[in-house]
Amino acid sequence: MKMTMRWFGDGDSVPLEYIAQVPCVRGIVGTLEGMPDDQVWTVETLLAYKSKVEASGLSLDVIESIPVPEAIKLGLPERDYLIEIYCESVRNMGRAGIPVLCYNFMPILDWMRTDMNYILPDQSVVTGYSHGAMQIFDLSKGLETRVAWAKGYSGEELLAALKLYEAIDDNALFDNLAYFLRRVVPVAEEAGVLMAIHPDDPPWSIMGLPRIVRDAASIQRILDITDSRHNGLTFCSGSLGVWEQNDLCAMVRQFASRIHFVHLRNVRRIGKQDFYEVAHPSENGNVDMAAIIRMLIDIGYSGPIRPDHGRRIWNENVPRTGYGLYDRALGSMYLYGLWQGIEEERRTHEQK
Repeated sequence: MKMTMRWFGDGDSVPLEYIAQVPCVRGIVGTLEGMPDDQVWTVETLLAYKSKVEASGLSLDVIESIPVPEAIKLGLPERDYLIEIYCESVRNMGRAGIPVLCYNFMPILDWMRTDMNYILPDQSVVTGYSHGAMQIFDLSKGLETRVAWAKGYSGEELLAALKLYEAIDDNALFDNLAYFLRRVVPVAEEAGVLMAIHPDDPPWSIMGLPRIVRDAASIQRILDITDSRHNGLTFCSGSLGVWEQNDLCAMVRQFASRIHFVHLRNVRRIGKQDFYEVAHPSENGNVDMAAIIRMLIDIGYSGPIRPDHGRRIWNENVPRTGYGLYDRALGSMYLYGLWQGIEEERRTHEQK
């Protein structure tokens, strides 16, 4: 296992040297923000980014992510051209020696919340989601304050984007993902890059949009598209853990050979499709972190792990929701300590 932390480049409010001061963190999950969908991520740009990370004493282990253009998800005629651009970016990742690509196939939106300032009893601040609130939201107002991500949408932009997806259901979106993967995975194999799809967050339909990476059956269907280790999974305990029907440990076991990256985040379910995020320790939420780490050790997982979203604590200025330093540093140390403790427990047991 290699503990990593996400860094958004020079525009990140958290400097690399601060991340390097977290004792257990040895790697970076990086991205190139603001890159147009129709532009190749050049090897020169990737190497420059990598050099900056390595100068801080860390390694660049994952790119999260090269965005998949909407035209590919929609299956539009220009997708072939855009897929070739994507393939060249993957080749350049290989040339730069960056081994894992985390990506998602969520239409229009990345992770979605309805409450960006959910206050916990200890006065720390997290994000929350209420499906009822999402159902009655006036889409014409846009999602500038609802999207927990870098890009918001005005009402006009959102309605236009949703119009394009009216004819796309789960099966159509799956077919478009299959088309994409059958062309990209062979390139990833040649480049030595492990593709790792991220589950939908949350893993159910929002605004009528299809969601196809939500549970064991849907993930297995995706991994069966191409029987290649390079067609893999980012296992995210938070995204999958908000749905009670998902047995997280069983999923780790089922997808053992195809998990290339792990996001660990805890959530508290307060309804069938309602939840809020909490601090990483198991007792705070519905995700049993110790059980998941035991299972990751069982399957021999040795890849990158990162603490996912953190709370806003100690009055930290966190301009990017979920990505302050303080709580992610606490989460890193908690997860690392769990891992060390469970491994030591097993060594002691084996010696008896």
